[in-house]
Amino acid sequence: MAEHESYYVPEQSKLPLLLATAVGAMIVGAAGGFNAATYESSNGSLSWYMCIAGFVGFCAILFVWFGAAIKENRAGLNSAQLKRSYVIGMYWFIFSEVMFFACFFGVLFYVRNLSGPWLAGEGSNIETGKQLWDGFVYSWPPETTPQQAIGGVSNQIQANTGVFNSSEQEMPLLLALVNTVLLLTSSVTCHFAHTAMKNNARGKFNAFLAITLLLGFIFVAVQAYEYYEAYAHLGLTLASGIYGSTFFILTGFHGFHVCLGAIMLSVQWLRSITKGHFSDNDQFGFEASSWYWHFVDVVWVGLFLFVYII
Repeated sequence: MAEHESYYVPEQSKLPLLLATAVGAMIVGAAGGFNAATYESSNGSLSWYMCIAGFVGFCAILFVWFGAAIKENRAGLNSAQLKRSYVIGMYWFIFSEVMFFACFFGVLFYVRNLSGPWLAGEGSNIETGKQLWDGFVYSWPPETTPQQAIGGVSNQIQANTGVFNSSEQEMPLLLALVNTVLLLTSSVTCHFAHTAMKNNARGKFNAFLAITLLLGFIFVAVQAYEYYEAYAHLGLTLASGIYGSTFFILTGFHGFHVCLGAIMLSVQWLRSITKGHFSDNDQFGFEASSWYWHFVDVVWVGLFLFVYII
């Protein structure tokens, strides 16, 4: 009789439910904070506290959950089939992230090529455009919002939901170009780290991964400075019509993913330098994190092209 490979099944856990609750709090809090910033409401601070609490809970739960998974693997409980299931799970996770950003790129395409021209009366919507937003001329970035073109919120026939102003000027390319160089370089150093671990060169692995992390955190710092410039000197805010909304939602969510990827890689770096984890034939924790990092880098190239250049 053929022998079957054992398959470790962990005990039931409340961690998935807790994680879903933390993510829900984070999303609801962020949505409330963005709405408060857009409409200048005083309830934004409470929403951001909720978002921060959800994020802290999210990180804490993942720390406990992944810690348990690491202990199981180090104890030899993970079979070859279970390890393959981890790989497939990471594939699906990255695919879901691809679809996530595809939706946002789709929004950008729809706004720039369809709804914007329609509001200006192009195509079959010429009469509707004249009735609702007479005088609005479409451009990207918009020189005026449809609301400004008709003389303000009080003159709107419908959708009287707030005051929106066009941005004073388009975002400059310099900071975005610097961040592009930073992320692409970090992708190369991450690959070098991966190659070093496959060759059991732990010193080189730790060094290249440290450089990757440094570049990633510099990217986040540069983006934070870019946001400061946008709000303080360029007049580009969340209330700057659809250009401000799409700019901050695309770059902001990507920045969040960079932070998440940097946290993942930081954990792998600390595991290596403090515990001596990973070897040439057992390094999935780092591999999964590196796949995610390369994905984040590719997304940024698309953002740089479609948000800043084209």
